[in-house]
Amino acid sequence: MAKDKKPDNVVYNPETQKYDASLKAYASNVGAPVIKAIDNIPWKNRSINKVNHKVSAKYLELKAEYEAMMQQFEYNKLIFEAKFNFEPILGETYHLYKRDNGETFLSIIAPDQCRFNALGSFYLNADQIWEKI
Repeated sequence: MAKDKKPDNVVYNPETQKYDASLKAYASNVGAPVIKAIDNIPWKNRSINKVNHKVSAKYLELKAEYEAMMQQFEYNKLIFEAKFNFEPILGETYHLYKRDNGETFLSIIAPDQCRFNALGSFYLNADQIWEKI
């Protein structure tokens, strides 16, 4: 086995039993330039930092959007559970009030025109979603 061993500067593939220096993607002779491993740790750290900031910003965006959607859901739930004896018109503003017994009701009367306990004013948009004003 020792006599089959080739010198280190000879590129010989024992699996194919051929000299394959010309098939390599890199120079393999003694006079070839030295292949140096590039230190890519700083690049990795910068990339990790950028990705972390991007993901964090997207998370905060989605969280804010989710919280706004849940607030809108709560407002709509509150209004649909309230009592009213009319069909609200799209694009109009209505006012939500609370009675002393805890019951809520929707009215066209503005808070400055009455003495009811006002919970807020709401606008019915084209998608039939109530938006707090």
